[in-house]
Amino acid sequence: MTTRFAFLRLFFALLLGTVSISLTGCGALVVGGTAATTAKVATDRRTAGEQVEDQAIELKTAAEMRVLFDDTARVNAMAYAGHVLLTGDVPNDKAKQQAEEAAQQVEKVQKVHNQLRVGDKTPISVRSQDTWITSKVRSSLINTKEVPTRTMKITTERGVVYLMGRVTEDEAKRSTIVASSISGVNKVVRAFEIITEEDLQSGRYSSSESSTEDNAKSSNAASDEDDSGVESIPLEI
Repeated sequence: MTTRFAFLRLFFALLLGTVSISLTGCGALVVGGTAATTAKVATDRRTAGEQVEDQAIELKTAAEMRVLFDDTARVNAMAYAGHVLLTGDVPNDKAKQQAEEAAQQVEKVQKVHNQLRVGDKTPISVRSQDTWITSKVRSSLINTKEVPTRTMKITTERGVVYLMGRVTEDEAKRSTIVASSISGVNKVVRAFEIITEEDLQSGRYSSSESSTEDNAKSSNAASDEDDSGVESIPLEI
């Protein structure tokens, strides 16, 4: 019995060891596969420095808005590559101008896109709907081929969807069409930095401003309307 018991213990020990090795191997395979996929998909076309700066810009701008308005206004700031998009509600035109000037003074800010609305604060019910729209747009863009969602920022105000990012002309068009197709979207406003296919292949977009002229040409294009009837407006970059 003692010999048999010892044999069974050895058998189960070997069995557990084999299972453990197999699971470890599978785990490594899954992690490796995930890492490979992530490396391919999760690419932000901003440099690491730009990403850190944008986070700091958003925090500093939010702090400035709290000092300026306290509870009298609702100002949201979204930054991408030094460009700041202001959305929300302010009580009057003077407050709108003050918000823009304060944002422009924040360190590393290159340009401010002032899309603030003058009027009463948007009701929570509308803001909740906007949040839902943003999540739907993001989800739809993620499921769209050849749309670099990991290098884009999205927000919604009263059914108006704002898109920011560093994209090619084709990527901008695809993104606009997808966003326009979401229920509840009234308008799509593009604050894209347009880059060329050559920039994309070479990676120059991350450290130079070689596409500035192209950006101006693209951003100054007339407003258009897609098949869904949703207006699409480019902001000057």
